[in-house]
Amino acid sequence: MHRRDFLFSSSTLMAAAAMASGCTAKVKYGVVPKSPLIAAAVDGAYTVPPLSYAYDALEPVIDMATMKLHHDVHHAAYVKNLNAALAQHPMLLGYSLEALLADLALVPEDVRDTIRNHGGGHFNHALFWESMRGEVRGAGVRMPEGDLASAINTSFGDFKTFQEKFQDAGMKRFGSGWVWLVKDAGRALSIMTTPNQDTPLATGFIPLLGNDVWEHAYYLKYQSKRADYLAAWWRVVDWGVVSKRFAA
Repeated sequence: MHRRDFLFSSSTLMAAAAMASGCTAKVKYGVVPKSPLIAAAVDGAYTVPPLSYAYDALEPVIDMATMKLHHDVHHAAYVKNLNAALAQHPMLLGYSLEALLADLALVPEDVRDTIRNHGGGHFNHALFWESMRGEVRGAGVRMPEGDLASAINTSFGDFKTFQEKFQDAGMKRFGSGWVWLVKDAGRALSIMTTPNQDTPLATGFIPLLGNDVWEHAYYLKYQSKRADYLAAWWRVVDWGVVSKRFAA
């Protein structure tokens, strides 16, 4: 059974001596937002969170074959390797995954790269699946509302400019990685990219929205046309979820 009430905590990172009581994550620019997705099972092992929609629910933007491969194979591999690394150092189970990714100095050197790559892969993908919603056939681009929309306008001028900057950053990320909308402790928004499965947590920012620009996220449908994928992806963004992260 998942601990579905698992939360991204608002507690401060504690010293190693406090691990037995469970260490939780606070990053330099604010507290990691709450989410039930990055939850460990009772035995401390992580599992791939199930999708809240069908594999074909994001078509025609993301095809069913890509969703199955991406979720069931790639994400599952990250979780498997993450659990194997944690099993070598059971003391790490006293930390949340967010805490480890926010301060990799907590992680023994022999598994640090594995936690960074595969723990990051688990964290990034769990947010990615939650950031999208189904039933997009025939729908146009959804728009953020409320406080998040106001913050986007303040930081970027307007939503269209934000989209253009986000897509440009995604195109300029060389090789595999992610493009992110992030916030700091003052709720100011910015765009950043990370290589491979690195997370914004490692540089002190809170991720609100991320798009996966690894080729496995889009190649079956878009082949080498990353720009087409980035442009189409706006149609499946769930701004309600992103707004909740912004408000947390």
